[in-house]
Formats: sequence, structure tokens, C-alpha cells
Amino acid sequence: MQQKYYASQIHRCFRCGYCKFPTDYSSFSCPPYRRFRFETYSTGGRLWLIYAWLKGEVEWSEHLAEILYTCTMCKNCAEQCPMKFAPDIVDWIVGARSDMVEKGRIPPRVARFFEAVHGYGNPLKLLRSNRAAWANGMKSYSAGDEYLLYVGCLGSYDENGQKMAKSLVDVLKTAGVSFGILGNDEECCGNEIYMLGEMGLFQNLVEKNSQQFKELGVKRVVTLCPHGYNAMKNHYQALSGSFEVYHYTQLLSELVKKNKIKPSRSKAKVTYQDPCFLGRYNNIYDEPRQVLQSIPGVELVEMERNRKDAFCCGGGGGNFVMDLLAGDKDSPARVRVREAYATGADTLAVACPSCLTMFTDAVKAEDLDGKLALKDVSQVVKESLSSR
Repeated sequence: MQQKYYASQIHRCFRCGYCKFPTDYSSFSCPPYRRFRFETYSTGGRLWLIYAWLKGEVEWSEHLAEILYTCTMCKNCAEQCPMKFAPDIVDWIVGARSDMVEKGRIPPRVARFFEAVHGYGNPLKLLRSNRAAWANGMKSYSAGDEYLLYVGCLGSYDENGQKMAKSLVDVLKTAGVSFGILGNDEECCGNEIYMLGEMGLFQNLVEKNSQQFKELGVKRVVTLCPHGYNAMKNHYQALSGSFEVYHYTQLLSELVKKNKIKPSRSKAKVTYQDPCFLGRYNNIYDEPRQVLQSIPGVELVEMERNRKDAFCCGGGGGNFVMDLLAGDKDSPARVRVREAYATGADTLAVACPSCLTMFTDAVKAEDLDGKLALKDVSQVVKESLSSR
């Protein structure tokens, strides 16, 4: 894989510091740097530490590994880096992590993440037999269905993710979409496994999922989670995928345009969080906003940092479970909900179960319960349909 060439390229970074900022330099947009304020936690500092480790100038330690794994893979650095190698930065970090995995030099929390996915099919270490418990006997995918709804690990097991899944199902049914789920047969998408550098386990998940999709005759997959969308769009296709993949906000946008979703008036002032794996990784910025703006009475207000400059919730790179950036008012999720509240919005809309998980705790920590509602885009749509 391309990231394996990182060792001969990583020295090209000379720590200019652009990677820490948004386009207007108004704040720090590198989540671990914003949290810890040490140069080693910035992208440039992290790359230089990796280079020193490769040259034998610093010895491996658990702290060194933790610094490497605090990166949420938000890709702000690649957006802001002015150098020609900017698109390679994420691959360099993945490559270094892959080397640490191969050498057995990873932090305990990362090791537990891998063990959970390998043993249980999800990073939450919950039973495979309970993966479809949220669905209440919902229809399994069968030949003839237009879409396979891929729910993902958080959508299947996490309470907030389950609410997202249920609301999306209701909206799709209202729109007359033909779809089914995999239920207990669904496997982890592997996006975080890839980003954390465990290439053997990732390859295994790709093969399992791709083979299952092929046997079922799946032609179109719609994902609840941007992480699953990213893995299938950018890695499965290159390895063994033979299907089209959409994030659910893309599908909802099309359904709105075709007049299959007809929202009623719903008075709300909403701000929207751009998920990293939807926005910076896949350039999907407009569709979620189009869906929200299609609802009469909804006022969409933007946070100062939005679209490619949006500040990460802190959940990427497996941190929605490991949470290596937690425990402080400068944790990314807490910073972001303060920014959302500052817009005057009464609702923070998300399109990612990781964001919803991270922000749920942050809203409580910031004492914003009852002041800032957290809702998935499909929940906002569902409520507008229910008011008809």
C-alpha cells in the first residue's frame, strides 16, 4: 500500500505550522494540538517524532505511541498544508502506525480496540448476536431491494446511534425506498482499523463484507456513518468492491429533489457539524445542508469554522471509543459545542454517529442540556414529517 513509502518521504515536512490552523488562521484546528498545546501533538511535530524514531534518535515508548495515536485523522493538516506532498500526510501517519502494529508497539487502548473488533466484530465489545436488537425484526436485505442499509457499529450498538438508525429507517420507509439490512450478519466496516494501521485485520473485514455483498447481489449500499462510507468508497472499491456506495444524506437529498420527501414547517434554528470523513475526505458538504434547508421554517446558521475548515469532534481514529483527547475543557467536542451554542442555534445537527456520541457527553460537560439539542439530520427530517 502507498503509505508504506512514508519512511522515505516524511522528512519533507519542515514544520512550517500551517497544519495547525483553519484557512483564516483564527484558531487552532488540529484537535490534539488544541487539546494539549505541545508542538509534538501537532502534525508537523508528530511527523518529526516519527522521523526521529525511524532514524533511531528516539526510542519507542508508550508515550511516543500515544502521541501518534492521538491524531484523529481529521485531515485538516492536508487541507491547510501548502506543500505538494499535502495529500500524502494521512498516508504517512497510517504508515507509521502500521509499522508500530507490525512491531507490536502500540498503546494498550489501541490493542483493546483491535481485540474487540477481531473477537466481537465491533469496537464496543458487545455480542454479535445483539447487533440487530435495535431493529425490532426489520426486514433483511434480499434480492430485488434497491439499497442495502449498512448501519455500522455505533448505529447498531450505541444508544445515540440506534436513534439515528431508527429515524433514518422511518424516513426511508415514508419515502417508499426499497431497502433491507444485514442484521446480526453485519460486520464492522473497518475504517478505524485501517486508520489505526492494522492492515491484516482491515483486509479480512474488506474480504468478509465484499464477499457477503457479492453473494447477496448488492449493487447499492447506503451507509449511516461517514466512516463506513469512506472505507467502502475509497478502499473497498480498490480492493474487491463492486457496488455503488452513498452516505444517507446524499440519498435524502435526492429524495427531496424528487419530491419523495415533503417536509412540513418546523421552526428551528440549526447549525450543522461537517463530519471529517464526509467533508474533507469525500467533499460532501452541500447535500446535508440541502436537506436541512428543504424544511420550511428551519434557519441554518453556520459556525465560524465550517466545511473544509470545520473543527473535528475528536472521535475519529477510534477515539469515539478510546477518547485519548478527553478530560479537559479543551477537548475537541467541548470546544465545538461551545462554538455551536455561540451561533444562537437551538439545535446542533450531525450526520455521523461518532459526532453524536462525542457531542452528547460534551453538551453535558458544558452544562448545555436543554439549551442546545443534538439531532441527526434524519431526526430533523423525521420530526418535520411527523408534524404534517
